[in-house]
Amino acid sequence: MKEKLPNSTLILVFGILSIIGCCCYGLFGIIFGILAIVLANKAKELYYANPELYMGYENVKTGRILGIIGLILSVLSFVSGLIFFFTAGGLDAMWEMQREIYGNGF
Repeated sequence: MKEKLPNSTLILVFGILSIIGCCCYGLFGIIFGILAIVLANKAKELYYANPELYMGYENVKTGRILGIIGLILSVLSFVSGLIFFFTAGGLDAMWEMQREIYGNGF
């Protein structure tokens, strides 16, 4: 009987979270993307050493692909956030822009 690859579901979840995390200025997406890729590479090595012993490699492949996509999107989000931060004039300027957008209630 085949056993499930260790962390195969976790890799898939981290891959999904990396795509969702790109919306949070990219920081969470970068973390989850790197975790998904590293864990997927370890699981891939384990699977290729004895493919007849393990199942669940589909989750690992999908999680790795999602992790790569999420990492790329998160890095782009993070870099664009940094560019916006420095071109807007820093934190005080960003707060002032948000006050203007949302009114005095912010």
